[in-house]
Amino acid sequence: MHDGFFQRLSSAVGSHGPLCVGLDPSAKLLSAWGLTDDATSAERLARTTIAAAQGAAGIVKVQVAFFERHGAAGYASLERVIADARAVGLVVIADAKRGDIRSTNEGYADAWLSDHSPLAVDALTVSCYLGIDAMTPVFELAHASGRGVFAVAASSNDEGRDLQTARQASGVTVESELLRALGVADERLGGAGAPPRCLGAVVGAQRRPDGLSAFDGPVLVPGIGAQGSGPAELGELLGAMSHRVVAVNVSRAILGAGPSPDAVRATISRLASELR
Repeated sequence: MHDGFFQRLSSAVGSHGPLCVGLDPSAKLLSAWGLTDDATSAERLARTTIAAAQGAAGIVKVQVAFFERHGAAGYASLERVIADARAVGLVVIADAKRGDIRSTNEGYADAWLSDHSPLAVDALTVSCYLGIDAMTPVFELAHASGRGVFAVAASSNDEGRDLQTARQASGVTVESELLRALGVADERLGGAGAPPRCLGAVVGAQRRPDGLSAFDGPVLVPGIGAQGSGPAELGELLGAMSHRVVAVNVSRAILGAGPSPDAVRATISRLASELR
């Protein structure tokens, strides 16, 4: 029997705080580190950061796009990065924002959430805007394998807000209805037992969607650091929630301290302390 994702994430947060170290080897950051823009360099940046995070943070988030852009070599590097992070006990989130019709979602679920996949992670980000019922294969495999899902609800980027805050005929916003629907789907996975709480939401640090106080799942929080929010906004967000099982992602503010591993580690340690 697998340990549940909510329990593993809760343990990581209890031990190290909510800081989630973003592994985003963009072309700009690779250049700042004095590295060439290729898969080998993306892997080097990510593995250096994982080593720096060990013992200072409990969670990492891999931005899949920055590996995917290097093709097959990028995916090979990504597999090794995921294996490294899991080997040292970090909770690994793949930020891939997958989401499609049901049959296609079965493939995405198998790629990221099945035990036999070399890309298997602890949790996957998804987009539910083709229908939450279409995500059922992803939700079911996450539950069965002891993994998690973070569905984008109230993102930190302003471009998405018109859609997310649009009101349905009932008067409820799209983001609030999504939070409610995720809760219902999670309860369904639990059957007659307690909900597994494996279905989480992405909620920007500066966002306060209606219904957040009733949402029991884990929350992935972007928007801290380079996007302008800080510990004060996080405190306000946590005050609107019923629990503190959150992963607070910081990417550029950490990676920008490189390429010195000591400087990256010092930045991770400082942020971990500030966000506790």
